[in-house]
Amino acid sequence: MAGDTEAIENKIAQSGLVSIDLKEYHTAGEREVIDLKDHLFEGLILKEKDFRDFLKKEDWGKYSGKLVAITSTADAIIPAWAYMLLTAALQPFARKVVCGSLQRLEEVLFHDSIAAGLHPEQYKDKRVMIKGCGDVEIPLSAFSEATALLLPYARSVLYGEACSNVPIYKKGAD
Repeated sequence: MAGDTEAIENKIAQSGLVSIDLKEYHTAGEREVIDLKDHLFEGLILKEKDFRDFLKKEDWGKYSGKLVAITSTADAIIPAWAYMLLTAALQPFARKVVCGSLQRLEEVLFHDSIAAGLHPEQYKDKRVMIKGCGDVEIPLSAFSEATALLLPYARSVLYGEACSNVPIYKKGAD
């Protein structure tokens, strides 16, 4: 076969697929969780005076530059003002404060990053592949959000890898 001069074709490169890797929208930084259950009286109620004392004594500088989730893992009713007071205390220090679990924090961080960085108009009439595998855990909401942003512009949206994908949307297809 030494006489064969046929070039090897890279069909994936010729496919015209544009790949988006959502891990590029991952926000780097240290995550912290503040659990309000640690501040409940007898594990049941939050006393405003005691909570305000905690807020005055806490070293908020330790949250400097961090991404913070405020949650409660206790089966107790936590008043909205507790989350508001914590947010007010953290705001000058933390990079981001979210009420909810670490999962909720990740969803918000991806939302903010995708909203700021994914410019869907640049994918007008293109075949777009949203990568499905990687070493960063990506919330399902990020896949949905990216898809919703791309639909008005992209010719088609696929999920997966170029060699193995799932068609999600094709313009003009019913």
